[in-house]
Amino acid sequence: MREHSHAAVAKREPSSHSPRPFLKWAGGKSQLLPELLPRLPKHYKRYFEPFLGGGALFFALSAKGAVLADVNEELVNVYLVIQERVEELIVSLSQHSHNEEYFYQVREADRSLEYASWSPVERASRFIFLNRTCYNGLYRVNSKGLFNVPFGDYANPTICDAENLRACSETLQGAKIRASSFLSIEEVAEPGDFVYFDPPYAPLTATSNFTSYAKHGFGAEDQEALRNLCDRLDKKGVFWMVSNSTAPLILGLYGRYQIERVQASRAINSKASKRGKIEEVIVRNYS
Repeated sequence: MREHSHAAVAKREPSSHSPRPFLKWAGGKSQLLPELLPRLPKHYKRYFEPFLGGGALFFALSAKGAVLADVNEELVNVYLVIQERVEELIVSLSQHSHNEEYFYQVREADRSLEYASWSPVERASRFIFLNRTCYNGLYRVNSKGLFNVPFGDYANPTICDAENLRACSETLQGAKIRASSFLSIEEVAEPGDFVYFDPPYAPLTATSNFTSYAKHGFGAEDQEALRNLCDRLDKKGVFWMVSNSTAPLILGLYGRYQIERVQASRAINSKASKRGKIEEVIVRNYS
C-alpha cells in the first residue's frame, strides 16, 4: 500500500451528509443512541468522551469544541488524520484490495521495523482497512500491542466511504483529540461540562471478558478508578453518564447514583446465536 502515499490529493470537499461512525467497534453505541440521547443533561458546556472508540454519541451530537480521548494511540491517529488530512486518507483507502493474501500482508506490517516510518495517513488507512475487512470488525491486539484479528470473508465490504469520512471530518473540526488515559480529563473538565464514559465493560462471566482492545486490558481496579473519578467530578459539579454491563461489580460501585437498565443490541460475538438484545446499565449523577 505504501507506493500510493504520494498520489495527488484533492482539496477538502464539503459534505451534506450527517456523520456516523466510520469504524465497526465492539460495544459501539449506535444502537443505544435512542436510550442515550434522551438522558443527556438539558444544558451543559463542553462535551467530553474519554473512551472514544467509534464515537457514536459524539457524531450524533456533532458536539462543537468537544474534548475526545482514548488510550489507543493508533485509534487516536485515525481521528486526527480524518480531522486534518481526510482527502489524503480517501486517496489511500481507495488503493486497497479485498483478498485474504493482501489482508495478511497489511496486518503483518506492524511486525516490521519499517512500520515505524509509516506516515500518519498510511497508518490510519491500514487501521480502517483492517477494521472493515477483518473477522467481525473486531479490534483486538495481543500483549505486544500487535493487531491479531483474522481475515473476515465478506463479499463486498465498504473500505472507503468518502462521503461519510468528509462528514466526520467536518464534525471533528475544532475538537481536541488526544491519546491519553480517561483520568487525564480531570485536569480540564470544569463545572457544567458533560462527560460520557463508555469504558470496556465489566464481564458478566469469566469467559466473556473482552478487554484486549488495548494491550493492558481494563480490569476491576480500572473500573474502581473510573468510579472514583466520577465521585470527584460529581463533587466538582461536572455532569457525567456511564455505560456498562449489569455485572455485580458495576451495580455495587455506582449504588449511590441513578442506575437504569436498558436493552442494547450486541452485534459482535463469535456465535451468531449470542448476538441480539442484552441488558446494560446507564448511570448518571444528575436527573
